[in-house]
Amino acid sequence: MKGLRPCKDRMGFSNRSFRVDTVKLQHRYQQLQRLVHPDFFSQRSQTERDFSEKHSTLVNDAYKTLLAPLSRGLYLLKLHGIEIPEGTDYEMDRQFLMEIMDINEKLAEAQSEAAMKEIESIVRAKQKELTDNVSRAFEQDDFEKAKEILTKMKYFSNVEEKIKLKKIPL
Repeated sequence: MKGLRPCKDRMGFSNRSFRVDTVKLQHRYQQLQRLVHPDFFSQRSQTERDFSEKHSTLVNDAYKTLLAPLSRGLYLLKLHGIEIPEGTDYEMDRQFLMEIMDINEKLAEAQSEAAMKEIESIVRAKQKELTDNVSRAFEQDDFEKAKEILTKMKYFSNVEEKIKLKKIPL
């Protein structure tokens, strides 16, 4: 099957598919944490405590990376030697950038909870659509298309962060 290559990643999974069974991922994370969590090494030697701390951090980082579609996609691109440099605005199509500007303007002007929920709903739907598209791109080994979609996902992720910040009462 295209898009799947045997390889063990940090979490012990044996493929490079974008699609992740989050229940299995969480189960594997918990298994690994039971093996390396620092709480289980408090009465051990300093070397064993250091080992535990280092590997527990690796397991946590891997879990966080694989759990979120954006970070998972960026990780998969990196495995293929592709990174998205900061400041790639010039490569984005004008229509997409206008859409992001429009959403940001609506967010800045939003005064009611209903307006915020509407924007949040739009962004969530866009992220789902982009996640489905990037999954297909990875399945087809179309890494340039995946890079383009992940760049768009980064923009929407930034909007999601702005929404979270706006929800926090001062």
